[in-house]
Amino acid sequence: MAEPTIHPTAVVEPGAEIGSGVEIGPFCVVGPQVRLGEGAVLKSHVVVTGETVIGADTVIFPFASIGEVPQDLKFRGERARLEIGARNRIREYVTMNPGTEGGGGVTRIGDDGLFMAGSHVAHDCRIGNKVILVNNASVAGHCVLEDDVIVGGLSGVHQWVRIGRGAMIGAVTMVTADVIPYGLVQGPRGHLDGLNLVGLKRRGASRAEIAALRGLLGMLGQGSFRDTARAHAAGEVTAMEREVLDFILGPTDRSFLAPKPA
Repeated sequence: MAEPTIHPTAVVEPGAEIGSGVEIGPFCVVGPQVRLGEGAVLKSHVVVTGETVIGADTVIFPFASIGEVPQDLKFRGERARLEIGARNRIREYVTMNPGTEGGGGVTRIGDDGLFMAGSHVAHDCRIGNKVILVNNASVAGHCVLEDDVIVGGLSGVHQWVRIGRGAMIGAVTMVTADVIPYGLVQGPRGHLDGLNLVGLKRRGASRAEIAALRGLLGMLGQGSFRDTARAHAAGEVTAMEREVLDFILGPTDRSFLAPKPA
């Protein structure tokens, strides 16, 4: 097992757990409750603090701040965790906060994500696998981003919002309500603008599956999302349609972003 490499200017506080093959670059600060998984890399000037777990082979770039206390005025210093999975790329000036007592006490981030420069993940979020936050995208507290979600640059996701698997948020968009799986949302105040066709094709979705999703989207735009979904769920649907319907009928306090009226 390879020994960790720690630059002499780095500060690693007693109690930190450093896995084999970890690289800690110049002027990094690692707190006493931090666990760095095997092969993790802190480039330089990185702060990792709090009760934070970094998964194997995750790379964090200069000036990122990971695990600092939440930007939530209700936070009173209670125990809180930040769990980051494997093989993530966390770029310059990214901030990620742990949970709060009101949200379960933990923020979780999956594997294989790309968090571009200046992006932010707030307290009590659940971020899936292969999620991309483009430069300066911000995700507020208690949000759920399922696998393969892309949030465009300079976009904001309001607290408590859920974004379903494979959805894409365009640049400079404010997302204030739930987004169905595979949806495409864009605009200063985002509306549902069809399907994320690029993502669906990359995922290998067939023409028939895409056509079925388009049909479902058309029906959803004609009335109440939940009433329409409940009625449609009783019939025979594709696996992707079922995923969208289950998402709509799942627990949420939010409304849904709907297609723009014709």
